[in-house]
Amino acid sequence: MATQRIRIGIDTGGTFTDVVAFDEVSGQIVATKTPSTPGDPSDGFMAGVAKVLALLDAAADTVSAISHGTTVATNQLLEGKIDRLGFITTEGYEFVLEIARQSVPDGYGNSYFWVKPDRIVPADLVRTVGGRLDHTGAQIRPFDESSAVAAARFFRERGIVAIGVCLLHSYADPAHELRMREILHREHPEAIVSISSDVLREYREYERSMTTLVDAAVKPRISRYIASISERLDEYTGGVPFYVMKSNGGVLSASEVVHQPITTVLSGPAAGALGAALVAQHAGFDKVLTCDGGGTSTDVSVVLGGEPTLTTEGSVGAYPSKIPMIDVATVGAGGGSIAWISPEGALKVGPRSAGADPGPLCYGAGGTDVTVTDAHVVLGRIPPHLLGGEIALDVEAARNGLHSLAQRLGLSLEACATGILEISAWNQANALRRITVKRGLDVRDFTLVTFGGSGSLLACRLMDVLGLPTVLVPPNPGNVSAFGLLTVDVKNDYVRTAVAKHTELDVEQTEAIFADLHALAAAALDREGFARAEHRYARSADLRYFGQAFEVRVPVPAGPLDKATADDVAAAFHDAHRALYGYDFAGNADQQVEWVNLRVSGIGPISRPELRELPRRDGPPPYPGVRQVCFDDYVETAIYQRGDLAPGDEIAGPAVIEEFGATVPLHPGFRACVDAFGNLVVTK
Repeated sequence: MATQRIRIGIDTGGTFTDVVAFDEVSGQIVATKTPSTPGDPSDGFMAGVAKVLALLDAAADTVSAISHGTTVATNQLLEGKIDRLGFITTEGYEFVLEIARQSVPDGYGNSYFWVKPDRIVPADLVRTVGGRLDHTGAQIRPFDESSAVAAARFFRERGIVAIGVCLLHSYADPAHELRMREILHREHPEAIVSISSDVLREYREYERSMTTLVDAAVKPRISRYIASISERLDEYTGGVPFYVMKSNGGVLSASEVVHQPITTVLSGPAAGALGAALVAQHAGFDKVLTCDGGGTSTDVSVVLGGEPTLTTEGSVGAYPSKIPMIDVATVGAGGGSIAWISPEGALKVGPRSAGADPGPLCYGAGGTDVTVTDAHVVLGRIPPHLLGGEIALDVEAARNGLHSLAQRLGLSLEACATGILEISAWNQANALRRITVKRGLDVRDFTLVTFGGSGSLLACRLMDVLGLPTVLVPPNPGNVSAFGLLTVDVKNDYVRTAVAKHTELDVEQTEAIFADLHALAAAALDREGFARAEHRYARSADLRYFGQAFEVRVPVPAGPLDKATADDVAAAFHDAHRALYGYDFAGNADQQVEWVNLRVSGIGPISRPELRELPRRDGPPPYPGVRQVCFDDYVETAIYQRGDLAPGDEIAGPAVIEEFGATVPLHPGFRACVDAFGNLVVTK
């Protein structure tokens, strides 16, 4: 019998690559970090695998599977690094991206103060083809192959490789899009093509177009990235199952994910939300906000009853995406976020990031911009080293950069550094407000779980700004996303638009569509190596009141769909609508219910690591070290090592709690208690 069988979770962030290994034989869990390598992320990935195996004294052949969360697509979209794209759509609809939606983003008051951002594809790189389907999929005009050939040659001649195709009503029948793809591959063999009927088979032309184009935009980089890692991993381990985290809270094999790369746009943040949800549930908290602070961005989400909330109305940066995803709001406010002065002379922080290379000034690797991390280290809130001393920080370089910035602003060094942290805290607080207050949730009812390398640095300020009662900081907070990767199942989502009023619903036709989606999900799980007896499926439907613009998703029970079951689904929609909006039209015969989208998720379950309670210690915690730390003013501050703390220990601020991958500054007036699982529970 094997003495070790190791599953590894690796989350590659903008600054560090986080690694957690779980020995399925002994139950041992080990966590570590290694610097990310933006030039070739596979270097940092392989270094992380080797490092964690060394900590376990394990050979490469003991690895049973690796799950990976990546921010490659997330950071590409957040930073707007989109290469030139081509867009092919139906004749007469070439301005679908320009028209977009009439809604104005919150915070602008009215449309006079808002200018639409540049489109993901400029108008001169949009081509149209003849042919037309109606909303049922019936052909009104045949597909025009001559215009399709002209479009393919247009992009080939201009060297545009990534191309998105979204033809009108292709959700009802993909035939025209499939033919367009064939012509592109024939006329432009180097083209990397995304078609909307593969990416998002549901109606709403603008959202479907944007989702398809985002898929096309990230496909070249994701494909190269996954191929590089897969090749090196096979050489190192002799070949093991390699999964990539998806935005929907599941994983998918690397060989499949390259065909649907948009599903990874919130890969790392989704894993973090799942890991934090599991930790919080064990700690006894069921209403939770998660705050995952990395080097480039901070990701926040809502967890209710142990499950992160899902959405199909998400976005990354300026780009909307209707794929199913854990409802994560992402802001450019991480440890590497750059402080800068606007043309009006105001101090700003982010969204541009120094990343891992060259990184903040204090990394001493050639960085030229002051970052959030520099402000923390100058104020003494983080130690003059990272990763337990593996990376020494150049405090003097950070101090010199901050001094120069402070002079330009007419501020003292400390005021400038504190201002940078205050702006960063408010950026994070606004993201948390966006997922709570603006949805009718009271932020004061929630516990905040902070994690990631920089996620807990501003925890006390967030409690003040938002009125939060409690913050929970898990053990190894910098590795929660990597831990989350070990807790998620293989999951694929399939959707089909089928609009019908509830009173006119053809249950046999609806059941047939569910059966088609079920077959697609089953085939995907077969390819992933799951036996049919292991397959699990979840059905749902998007419903709305007739005349509404948006839908509410409700579960559909398993088993044959009949009228009674359909009526139960409609009743569940009334309840969900009331919970979400505060009212419903149940019992009102004049306000009909309408079915819009049908969905099936195929799930392949995996074994999860167990969280264990830690032994208590007799006597007080070890006597801390001290150093001067600036909390408004410099004060002598107790410095604790997280590994020295045990359940039942209590620490009063001012204090700083340090560990291998993260630091928790405890401001004056705050207290941290260690619970049975080793979590820090911070209160005022």
